Amino acid sequence: MTAPALPEGTILGYPRIGRRRELKRAVESHWAGALSEADLEATTADLRRATRERLAELGLGRTDSSIPESFSYYDQVLDVTATVGALPARFTRLRDSDGSVPLSAYFTAARGEGDDAPLEMTKWFDTNYHYLVPEIGPETRFALTSDRFARQVAEARADGFVTRPVVVGPVTFLALAKATDAAPAGFAPTSRLDDLLPVYVELLASLKAAGAEWVQLDEPALVSESVDVDPAALAALAERAYAVLGGAGDRPSILVTAGYAQLSPEAWQVLAAAPVEALAIDLGRGALPAAVPGLESKTLVGGVIDGRNIWRGDLEAAWQKLEALKGLGAASVVAGTTTSLQHVPHDVADEPALDERLVSWLAFADQKVGQIAVLARGLAEGRDAIADDLAAATAALEDRRSAPGVRVDAVRARTGALTDADFSRGDYAERAAAQDAALHLPALPTTTIGSFPQTGDIRRARARHAKGELTTAEYDGFLRDEIAAVITLQEDLGLDVLVHGEPERNDMVQYFAENLDGFAVTQNGWVQSYGSRATRPSILWGDVSRPAPITVAWAEYAQSLTAKPVKGMLTGPVTILAWSFVRDDQPLGETANQVALALRDEIGDLEQAGIAIIQVDEPALRELLPLKKADQPAYLDWSVGSFRLATAGAETATQVHTHLCYSEFAVVIDAIAALDADVTSIEAARSRGDVIDDISASGFSHGIGPGVYDIHSPRIPSVEEVTELLERAVKAIPTRQIWVNPDCGLKTRGYAETKASLRNLVAATVAVREEVGAPQG
Repeated sequence: MTAPALPEGTILGYPRIGRRRELKRAVESHWAGALSEADLEATTADLRRATRERLAELGLGRTDSSIPESFSYYDQVLDVTATVGALPARFTRLRDSDGSVPLSAYFTAARGEGDDAPLEMTKWFDTNYHYLVPEIGPETRFALTSDRFARQVAEARADGFVTRPVVVGPVTFLALAKATDAAPAGFAPTSRLDDLLPVYVELLASLKAAGAEWVQLDEPALVSESVDVDPAALAALAERAYAVLGGAGDRPSILVTAGYAQLSPEAWQVLAAAPVEALAIDLGRGALPAAVPGLESKTLVGGVIDGRNIWRGDLEAAWQKLEALKGLGAASVVAGTTTSLQHVPHDVADEPALDERLVSWLAFADQKVGQIAVLARGLAEGRDAIADDLAAATAALEDRRSAPGVRVDAVRARTGALTDADFSRGDYAERAAAQDAALHLPALPTTTIGSFPQTGDIRRARARHAKGELTTAEYDGFLRDEIAAVITLQEDLGLDVLVHGEPERNDMVQYFAENLDGFAVTQNGWVQSYGSRATRPSILWGDVSRPAPITVAWAEYAQSLTAKPVKGMLTGPVTILAWSFVRDDQPLGETANQVALALRDEIGDLEQAGIAIIQVDEPALRELLPLKKADQPAYLDWSVGSFRLATAGAETATQVHTHLCYSEFAVVIDAIAALDADVTSIEAARSRGDVIDDISASGFSHGIGPGVYDIHSPRIPSVEEVTELLERAVKAIPTRQIWVNPDCGLKTRGYAETKASLRNLVAATVAVREEVGAPQG
């Protein structure tokens, strides 16, 4: 087929939450019953229109398919699940009479309902975005059950835009899926590819009928060596898939993207030979590939502007990569982003409080679109047309290298003096005995992960303090009252190890960033984490140090209110890096050690204040694991090392906890053991305890808390549900090792459901203690 040419520049996706989180507010209002489905649809249509207009203002074309149609109500993988009819059987009753999947069923699959658990959630490759895991079995019946993709294309057409719909490709969709509970042992969802492809063919035809000239099929699984299918098998699946899709007679032109790392050689050759019109590759985290047969008929989109970090791009280097890409002999070359821009905030112009010099080094989504427009102009008119833009970007890089605070001699002297002894804490058995003697905890001790609900009152008080409407003394008094209430609640519920609830913290990373040198924080730099949840990653721009204690006063106050142990709560160095936009001018391990030393100082001060249990959260440990196996040992070495550096100075009797969520325990079990934390809590409830078998098989010998309460769903787990998970745990793991806790912090939940859920958690624990004959404490 003859393809309308792609223009010289495009992006692979754009933030979809709205620059003021309009999507979050609309969706959550709908869930609360305050906004009808019709009004929700109208609100989101306006948001999509505003996005298209903004991208056109920034230099993308209205009618040339350079603007991606990448909106999602919740998650791009769930979008495909709903479109191809792959909702699990427990949600079948929610379909319309014609079998289609309405928006209400879509949201229920994401959030759960009653006894029906939602789809499992896990990290999207090595990012902090969470996707909903499809459940595919031999019984799954594929059919085109939603026309939402086509309706959005038609909506754009009606507004005078020809956009490019973005759909997760069939290989990635199945590679990221899990087998249904009804599937036989050893069943692989990818075995259903041939059954799924006809639905994709039908989807492509519907998109063309709606007015799409191009469609973008995202296949990042083809770059990964971390999914359950090996690269050669993935390449073979891609060959079958794109022979069918490319051979379809009634379809738009196809752009296949493969971001987040470099395509395997097998997948690169397969896609080059496939009957599709364009390929997009990541030239930020991947090298220039080899020239292979088939490229002469392809458009190559070179991912030269980083879609995952916020630094102003090196346009000279980007231009050189595009020039090199031309050497592969493709029909044409297009400037693009490495990935969707969903991983970065909207616009640095929305940050008036940031230092002007720092701002000159930054590029959020809108600035990255501007960079693409510059490179596109260069491809169309020649390098001389953009020489001034290239020079300005180079000057900004030079200014950043020489700015005060980027390199601090005292910080570098301290990291340079580290020895092996600074990373080792001593024998675990000796520590466990000392901690048992000091803490006197019962079997199956109960606790929570750290945060309690961040109520409207807390948020309003924080905002009033920031505006000067509350004095610091008044605000501190408010926070003390909140902490006292949380301590009282936990004692009433019967929890064994308490937390102070973290009412003073806006975010588990930002709170530390605001108190460490080398960081800046944003006002409107929101990035989607999952569904309606967004975070504001801090900006780690310089050498890191701790000018003063951060958490000590709050922990000390909380401990003064109770005879039970209260955990000191810190965010670990890997997670602080993973959930910030980190400087890219030095190795991550060097930056991690700077953060670790700041946390080491904090741990020492907590101990001096009488805190006997200190939790250093590392929920992002698995998240940053490189997609290429050859790169993983080096990452695990520095990431584990930074955690040990932070915690190795703790006293023998101090119990060090860590927490990991959505971390695929089996993938990094050796690394988790190497952290040498005394107790590790980990997500397990949404996967219905699947991780317990991995823990048992691994021989993990330290304390372990497989989560029994999924806090990412509004469901209240019953006593029976929690009991079942605990019974599964005590059958597989020695009782002396097991802790009982939710999957994650409770900040996103309301107090009514939190109290009910924790009450059930404690009741189930009491029941299981009786079953196994353990003392109640």
